[in-house]
Amino acid sequence: MLLFDVTHTSHSHAQTGIQRVCRSLFAELGRTGPVTGVCHDPYLKAWRPLNAGELRRMLPGRPAADTRGSSWSLRQRLSSRTRRWIGATPALPAATGLICPEFFSAKAGSKLPEILPQVSGPRVALFYDAIPLQFPELTPPGTVGRFPAYLRELLLFDGVAAISEASAACLRDYWRWLGAVNPPPVVAVPLAINPNAPVDAAPHSGPPRVLCVSTIEGRKNHLSLIEACEQLWQEGLRFELQLVGMGRADTAGRALAMMAELRRAGRPLLHHDTADDAELHAAYAQAAFTVYPSLVEGFGLPVLESLQHGKPCICSNRGALGESIAGGGCVGLASVDATHLADAIRRLLQNPAELAALAAQARARKFKTWPDYARELTAWMATLPRRA
Repeated sequence: MLLFDVTHTSHSHAQTGIQRVCRSLFAELGRTGPVTGVCHDPYLKAWRPLNAGELRRMLPGRPAADTRGSSWSLRQRLSSRTRRWIGATPALPAATGLICPEFFSAKAGSKLPEILPQVSGPRVALFYDAIPLQFPELTPPGTVGRFPAYLRELLLFDGVAAISEASAACLRDYWRWLGAVNPPPVVAVPLAINPNAPVDAAPHSGPPRVLCVSTIEGRKNHLSLIEACEQLWQEGLRFELQLVGMGRADTAGRALAMMAELRRAGRPLLHHDTADDAELHAAYAQAAFTVYPSLVEGFGLPVLESLQHGKPCICSNRGALGESIAGGGCVGLASVDATHLADAIRRLLQNPAELAALAAQARARKFKTWPDYARELTAWMATLPRRA
């Protein structure tokens, strides 16, 4: 029996990258063996199995929401407090392994010593990136403040599965700088992507559409993308820019302000805060190509999703994104400033033969599935000795 800690995702309607990973992996593990979703209940003040409502929130392909946060209803809070008062805390099942696939909160992290000893086999965490350390000015202050403690809490596990070689190297380097003694092994287990769903979308009949799927936050570099597109619109190029992702005013205020200004000026800029799986598939289907202008990533899931749909992607060629584009189908840039992005977008808009060749490369690529990922992760877990 595996325990699967989704304290945040089981109380969130968000469909950001981490939530999609948690839901997809949980569903796949459940198809191949016994797995119990668990959470730390702050009102019960204990770890417990997920209830029916929380399990429904773990279903893949849920409708997206325009918030990243988690919430506990009044009914949940009262129920948990009542059970605590009467001493009716649900027991966790006997477990031979634990997977923590989230960036856990300070409250949940502080309670790890209560659940780790209850697991007889390997306890592992997924690690996404060290961006709050690399780009603190582009990261929400609360995440920056939380991050050093989170990296120290990862030392409690028997192993850490990073989502790319670049992320694995960052974590090892940080622990080395910290002077950590006997840290757990860190391996790169690159993520999977969900298979394409049948798309019931009318062909796009207007100007070519350029798509960007990403939360609108500082490090995602939307400001440079928008400035590049405005430069091209001023040159007279005809195309639409479609942005899919929630906006974060705390780190991307300038980008959001420029988006509003351009839309008032009549520029063909479309923005959707959220999209469910069907809407996202349709957006990819109607795009000529995609742009992922992010400065730094732990993995870069939208790049592979774009390629899976046969759509070339313009993105950075550095770090984890460089790992993702190595198989072809992308225009990799040494710099993702407005000038270089504009040059690349112009090139693909004006050279249909190059665009077609990149699309053929994208369609020829093979991608890891969630069954592949689950097998790789659990096989590695089986090799880990349980640390004290």
